[in-house]
Amino acid sequence: MTTLLLARHGETDWNRARRWQGHADRPLTERGRAQAAELAERLADIALDAVYSSDLRRARETAEAVAQAQGVDLVQLAELREVSVGSWEGLTRVEAETRFPEGFRRWLAGGTGWEDGETYAEMSKRVLVAVQRIASEREGNRFLIVSHGGPIRAIHGAALGMEVEAYRRIRPVEPNARLSAVCVEDGRLTELCPAGRIDELLARDQEERRKAAAQPPSPAG
Repeated sequence: MTTLLLARHGETDWNRARRWQGHADRPLTERGRAQAAELAERLADIALDAVYSSDLRRARETAEAVAQAQGVDLVQLAELREVSVGSWEGLTRVEAETRFPEGFRRWLAGGTGWEDGETYAEMSKRVLVAVQRIASEREGNRFLIVSHGGPIRAIHGAALGMEVEAYRRIRPVEPNARLSAVCVEDGRLTELCPAGRIDELLARDQEERRKAAAQPPSPAG
């Protein structure tokens, strides 16, 4: 079993002001840096084979705290970026509703509100392709991806067999630096593991690794 840990980036100033960020490259706040350090501490006793992140600064800075503590390299991928929100970038909800009332209603219903940028479906496709590629390269490993609210909801939805738009209607965005996990088996995302069940999932993963290590090696050829 491949274990994929997920974490949203730490807080930025636009998170605090409740502004859409999209591909805007905002740094972490002091609180965001503290959240990144707490995430690294949370994972201190969980050996990771690799750490990946979006190449946007808020995700990269969060992931760097974990990678440095684990002594592993950080791999940055543009495919793990947040959804591009086009002309909504930097807007608050009130500003978006005032300027784009029809689009705002679509967004509230779970769809894509902006006319430019990227749809949720397009974002989901690029993120899931990247996750499947990483999982195939890291089969049997345990690794962390630090990304954004939209991509994490896309991954969670896929693990439950749901499209991202449907999942958005039933689940709020993950809090900053919240940890979650999914399993990858036979190339498929198969299980969503909320923060409260991560220790249980990792204990099971560790037991399977121990059992595999105790087996005699398979004959060559």
